[in-house]
Amino acid sequence: MGWRNESCKRKGVFKWNVGLFKVFFAAFCFIFIPATVFASGGKLNSGDTAWMIVATAFVMFMTPAGLALFYGGMSRSKNILNTVAMSFVAYCVVSIVWVLYGYSLSFAPDVGGVIGNLKYIVLNSISTNSINSSVPTYIFAAFQMTFAAITVALISGSVIERLKFSSWIIFSILWVSFVYIPIAHWVWGGGFLSKMGILDFAGGTVVHINAGVAGLVFALILGKRMGFKKVVMPPSSIVLTTLGASMLWFGWFGFNAGSALASNGSAALAFINTNTAASFAALSWMCTEWAKNGHPTVLGAASGAVAGLVAITPAAGYVNIVSSMIIGLVSGVLGFYGASYLKFKLNYDDSLDAFGVHGINGIWGAIATGIFADPSICGSSGLIYGNIHQFLVQILGVVMVLVYTSFMTFVVIKFTAFITKGLRVTDEDELKGLDIAVHTEKGFEL
Repeated sequence: MGWRNESCKRKGVFKWNVGLFKVFFAAFCFIFIPATVFASGGKLNSGDTAWMIVATAFVMFMTPAGLALFYGGMSRSKNILNTVAMSFVAYCVVSIVWVLYGYSLSFAPDVGGVIGNLKYIVLNSISTNSINSSVPTYIFAAFQMTFAAITVALISGSVIERLKFSSWIIFSILWVSFVYIPIAHWVWGGGFLSKMGILDFAGGTVVHINAGVAGLVFALILGKRMGFKKVVMPPSSIVLTTLGASMLWFGWFGFNAGSALASNGSAALAFINTNTAASFAALSWMCTEWAKNGHPTVLGAASGAVAGLVAITPAAGYVNIVSSMIIGLVSGVLGFYGASYLKFKLNYDDSLDAFGVHGINGIWGAIATGIFADPSICGSSGLIYGNIHQFLVQILGVVMVLVYTSFMTFVVIKFTAFITKGLRVTDEDELKGLDIAVHTEKGFEL
């Protein structure tokens, strides 16, 4: 009996010591090992979180700054502020739509392969302890928000200098709701294209094909600018456009490398592939232009860099460095002919070549992903590795987005025209310039 009591005492002391050890160990981990903490829904990694906060800021910078200057510099001086305002207000509008219901419909649990449910409406059911992958759900939602915003803003490049500002605001709300959000769910949110195995690392299909096709449809419905192909429409500042292109290039590292959703080797590969493709495309556009027209232009080089950034976007984390070179090289040539010749041959006014640069190279990038996907990198094989299935899935994804975006953009535009009683500004305002006519301001004092 005495032995039993002594044994129980020792066990009690042992349990107490183990408990004390656990307390001290937990305190040690909390104080000295902050890189990894536990939270509901997964494991938070502070390194990944820090990178994703930075990447989100990079992509945010692309819309109200980089794209605004890139487009603004290519517009005529009497319309530069209006062009900048279209990118700026698109970011604001989409940011609000996204937190209200956009994130939920894109990334909440799947409903029939078509749309997400309302679990996260107004970011409901998300807290500071919610984790997506290894980062807070709030920052994942913000990262995805910046993609939605720039997609809408890209469309403005097709319709600048003649669209009512009120029509643009209404269109932005409707288009992100009925076009962008469903496609984002199809590809990234667990929808039917995702289940089929489509590869889109950072938005070739969701962002660039989507925006480029929408821009083309909008330009066709809106009609050509007064004087198109009859009067010279010089850019207001190629310096601003080149600066804007450089800002976009900078932000694109967050766009593509951030899409790894972690600070890891996939992000590093996406980073170097992004830079390589953009560099090749800038040179290939410039050299194609040089050979065709007898001179290289800075505008061509800047546009070529953006074309390469577009084309590598869906493939950035799936292909090797040699493939990124090929993708960039081809995109510069496609961008030059798409922007410089296609719209004049077919006689449509895609003002700043949103379709010529983003649509055409978004299609090329999506298909190229199905050609060059490297199984040693991503586990999926492209056509050159003998996998025709992935190639066909990529083509199917392109076709689905082309059809859906074209139809729904048409519907959204017609409804916008009904609400705002027409889409175009008056002839008088178009001649005067939208900076003065709409905003009563000037971009330049000439």
